Amino acid sequence: MKKLFLHIALFFSLVCFSQNEQLALYYYDKGDFEKAKISFEELLKSYPQNPQYFTRIVDCYQQLQQFDVAEKAIQTRLNTYKQGSLLVELGYNFQLQKNEASAKKYYDEAIERIKKNPNEVYSIANSFERKVLLAYALKSYQTALTLNPTFPFKSQMAELYGQLGNTEMMISTFLDEAYANPQNSIQIQNKLARFMAEEGDENFNETLRKALITRAQKNQDIFWNEYLSWYYVQQKEFGKAFIQEKAVYKRNPDSLSSIVNLGQLAIEEDDPEAAKEILGFVLENTKDLELLIQAHSYLLEMKIDKAQEKDFAAIDSELKSLLKEYEISPITLSLQLIQAHFVAFNLKKPEEGKAIVKKSLALELNVYEEAEVKMELADILLFEEKFNQALIYYSQIEENLKNDAVAHEASLKAAKTSYFQGDFAWASKQFKELKSASTQLIANDALEYFLLISDNTVADSTQTALKQFAKGDYLLYQNRNQEATAQFQAILKSFKGQEIEAVTLLRLGKIYEKQGEYNLALSQYQNIIDHHADGIYIDEALFFSAEIENKKLQQPEKAKLLYEKIIFNHQDSIYFVDARKEYRQLRGDKNL
Repeated sequence: MKKLFLHIALFFSLVCFSQNEQLALYYYDKGDFEKAKISFEELLKSYPQNPQYFTRIVDCYQQLQQFDVAEKAIQTRLNTYKQGSLLVELGYNFQLQKNEASAKKYYDEAIERIKKNPNEVYSIANSFERKVLLAYALKSYQTALTLNPTFPFKSQMAELYGQLGNTEMMISTFLDEAYANPQNSIQIQNKLARFMAEEGDENFNETLRKALITRAQKNQDIFWNEYLSWYYVQQKEFGKAFIQEKAVYKRNPDSLSSIVNLGQLAIEEDDPEAAKEILGFVLENTKDLELLIQAHSYLLEMKIDKAQEKDFAAIDSELKSLLKEYEISPITLSLQLIQAHFVAFNLKKPEEGKAIVKKSLALELNVYEEAEVKMELADILLFEEKFNQALIYYSQIEENLKNDAVAHEASLKAAKTSYFQGDFAWASKQFKELKSASTQLIANDALEYFLLISDNTVADSTQTALKQFAKGDYLLYQNRNQEATAQFQAILKSFKGQEIEAVTLLRLGKIYEKQGEYNLALSQYQNIIDHHADGIYIDEALFFSAEIENKKLQQPEKAKLLYEKIIFNHQDSIYFVDARKEYRQLRGDKNL
């Protein structure tokens, strides 16, 4: 019974303490420093060693301009606990009073403490950083490193150099750390990539490139070739990245997997020439079956994506030849699925496509490979308008790989299936859930369809125009582009000036663009720019127009004006970063 009462007493004391702390923080956050000070003083009496309570109390004194009281409190604590970080607090208290000489005296004393005991650098440097005394924080780390070079402070120092505007030292320090501790290299690359993408210093990218080239020339370690390759990938200069990857391969010919991955990236970023060169190199230099299949698969997907009907016979023949050469097995699964999709969607022979897939399904596959095969089977069933059967397979994938990216892809396809059927309520619910998917492409796609349905349901409760639009999207899915074009053109005539008009123009623009009819595509986008400038598709119309003018019609001045509109008027657009990069390049900035 005594133990029970003790536990109850302890529980209530903890509850009371928690409430008191919350109350103190509430006053503090609200800016009621008089009440916050009293609350934190009470808490500090119970927990005198708690540094956070003490720091908040001092801050309250300073906010209330009770600098003498703050000084006395800090000095008393310094005498008791002998912590070097309290010297920083003392100095800062004088700085707030514009007494720079006294502030400097205590800051220098804090640095001297590090010389006597380098381990104090952690608390002292942290105190300087919290007070935004960046030069002193940097000096703290530098002082400690001269005494103990094994301290892991290079990354913190690099960031401080950056905050102080010393780009060259920031880059140099980051690269030194990456080379000395390769296990931190990816983390450092992520930090550098953020600087590369920011507006800030326009010379950053060029400074980084020169630093990497200099190190690669002075030090023959392939580490720097790999870093240069990474840099050029960030810039989407895949040809230059390939030169570095070849240099790595010549000195370390164990694997071509990184070169295959580079080829895939070039395809994803629509650089077919670089992709062909990269993957051709793989085919010439490996006998590894998996790499050969990967390279052939990527090259075939590229061919199919750009193919016209006159090319179909040659592609069909190539697929059959490759599968005959490499045989049907789990290793050649990607080629089998490409063949099945090509036969069903391009040759319009879905029964043959399903037969290929079912043959693949009989192989000994792991759970992900089985999901790939079922996904293709569902896609073909959807092509055949067998909606319910397709949904069964998509649901199986979702169930077998819960919360995985593949499951999210299956969920997206299931939602599109409902959308094609005209079940907009259910589709909208699924799209809404997928807006927060971990894969950005899936999240963006889901958001696009969610907005399409919600906007056009508000504008037209009967959803008549939306049903017609979904039919056009389904025709696109079936690769019936001419019929889809006619369907979207009919929507423009029947629903002129209505909500559906802007997105219909966007769809038509993308169809014309894919067919190489760039002027027709531009006219659709221009219609959006002229008549739907306040809508959600304006940034896409501007960006797609800019890309055509820049990369297809070689009209850089026109492209520059369009990119500029995105940069100044649509900072929240998903195309903002790409638009800014292209604009800078056209303007002739050196940081590219």
